Amino acid sequence: MVEEDPTPEASPLGRRPSAPAPPGFRFRRVVVEVPASTANLGAGYDTLALALDLRNRIEVEVTDDPGLELSIEGEGAGVLRVSRDNRFIVALDTGLRWALGQVPPDRGFRVKMTNQIPLSRGLGSSAAATVAGLVAANALTGESLDQRRLLTLCIEIEGHPDNAAAALLGGFVVVAMVEGRPETVRFDAPRDLRAVLFVPDLQLATADMRAALPRDVPHRDAVFNLGRVALAVAGLAAGRYDVLRAATEDRLHQQYRAQAYPALPRLIAAARAAGAIGACLSGSGSAVLAFGASMQALTAIGSAFMAVAADADLGGSVRMVSPRNAGAVVIEAE
Repeated sequence: MVEEDPTPEASPLGRRPSAPAPPGFRFRRVVVEVPASTANLGAGYDTLALALDLRNRIEVEVTDDPGLELSIEGEGAGVLRVSRDNRFIVALDTGLRWALGQVPPDRGFRVKMTNQIPLSRGLGSSAAATVAGLVAANALTGESLDQRRLLTLCIEIEGHPDNAAAALLGGFVVVAMVEGRPETVRFDAPRDLRAVLFVPDLQLATADMRAALPRDVPHRDAVFNLGRVALAVAGLAAGRYDVLRAATEDRLHQQYRAQAYPALPRLIAAARAAGAIGACLSGSGSAVLAFGASMQALTAIGSAFMAVAADADLGGSVRMVSPRNAGAVVIEAE
């Protein structure tokens, strides 16, 4: 339980919760943090993902007056819908219906989102919002939903099991739908693994990037990727992140998506030439991820990214990131 500050201004939501939790709720206010994620990691199309230490922080307070107050700071401010169609609010309502049978009509919600995860860049922003909404609802109502149910609900809302699993569980995840249910294996990423993100100004819609993929692929390309997925899983589970050079090679999706993103092959090649131990498109893009074994290598990779971007007249920025072994967490509850 969070100790209450004596001054009204101390509440991050602008007011101090003074009333007890409403009937059916365990808490009146919770704060949730949820990480970004990078899916595919090259060869592992729709099966592999890694949580990254870019986080969205969402504060939710149950109010006694029906209605929604929603504010957004950081990524998505002025862009994301400030309504019940917001992905976080959709997930919050879904979690409340599962826990309480309905969204209480006599209660409202005051929500503040502080976002670090860029939108439409292949970094799992929609999965993070969905996971955060479900986790917040679960915390407010007493945690009646287990991780499998939370993940299943997230997939039903979001549709991307890999990003959803990484955001919920953290670390490195392998996920597959088995008889309509998500099966996941998760383990910690090596603690000294570091990466560089090139985040272009260019936004790419997931639906458009999926539409760029062929219906069928050559058998030899499928075998190529299968071997590299197995290498990625076994290698990272053993702490062998040197396998990422081969594991991030791909023949199933990146070459086709490059038709809509011509700078992609050059960005990946430049990162590898600068010393990356693996480089790939993050999810469906447009961010590009490269792993490095030292700060010197990471700096060189970042410079290589920016050189290609300048030559291609592609605006963007470079960010140093670490894998995040913690998934979505409730950091305050009162």
